[in-house]
Amino acid sequence: MSIDVTIRGAGIFGLSIAWACVRRGALVQVIDSGGVAAGASGGIVGALAPHVPENWNPKKAFQLDSLLMAERFWTEVGGAHGYARTGRLQPIADDAGLALARAREDTAATLWGNAATWQVVTNVPDWAPTSPTGYWVHDTLSAHLHPAKACAALANALKSRGVQVLPDGAESGPVIWATGVAGLNALNTTGKRPMGVPVKGQAALLRLDRAGTPQLFADSLHIIPHCDGTVAIGSTTENSFDHMEPDALLDDVVKRARAAVPALNGAAVIQRWAGLRPRARSRAPMLGAWPDRPGHFIANGGFKIGFGMAPKVAEVMADIVLEDRNTIPQGFDVLASV
Repeated sequence: MSIDVTIRGAGIFGLSIAWACVRRGALVQVIDSGGVAAGASGGIVGALAPHVPENWNPKKAFQLDSLLMAERFWTEVGGAHGYARTGRLQPIADDAGLALARAREDTAATLWGNAATWQVVTNVPDWAPTSPTGYWVHDTLSAHLHPAKACAALANALKSRGVQVLPDGAESGPVIWATGVAGLNALNTTGKRPMGVPVKGQAALLRLDRAGTPQLFADSLHIIPHCDGTVAIGSTTENSFDHMEPDALLDDVVKRARAAVPALNGAAVIQRWAGLRPRARSRAPMLGAWPDRPGHFIANGGFKIGFGMAPKVAEVMADIVLEDRNTIPQGFDVLASV
């Protein structure tokens, strides 16, 4: 049996692309020596949050499309992925922030249309973070999932279609490299300038059941009420590090989150996570043909938005390898980054 597409990397990009290809009838193999979600995709936060509705650009438009595709995508995948579109609350710090938030109500109505809303509100649940002004932004576009469980759900869906994640194997057909930090480092050796860098992140998981309530964004932290009775808090952004274990920085994250959201006080920390995330120089995903390697393609640079971008990334990568149709936005094209 001939393989149509080989995908190296069993993180969110690799598994999502494999799913999109399989659904179009392709025979696919996924290869990853570490197994499913061995890298940054094995995290615990999973915020699928939009960019602010202003200064519109192709990256924001692509992300909006992908976030709107997510519910159908994860419904078709099935399993315990933890996807829920319950919106997000953000406290408004001062009068200037309030004026800006009100202006964004109008731009959201224009840019998001009827798909979602961005509104200044005063009536919020007791789960909401403390707000100095007594006002919050509530958007209905934000969603969340459990990253490691979502990857496991994708792997199980692929298995039901006869696709196993293999530790090694011979490549056949077009090869898509969705290998995260390792792939980013490999790209850095081939270009005239660095394509991106690994960035360490740390997050914590608390035992607290707020399932079904909006996720929160306060003091630069994502606070995610998972469907399984836990709350994830994250994360740090560390450009300088010498180990991969969670350290004292995570204690500060938990302290800040509890100060911003009193409902977290007394909730026990049950898991601490750290990982390296691939940040492209442009901070947008890098997609498309691998320079100087015919038949090889890149899907990398998800950084903090990989899970939110994955449904549409999967479709545009399936377009290019199965139909020779390039629908990748120019700002995402890896050839433009070399």
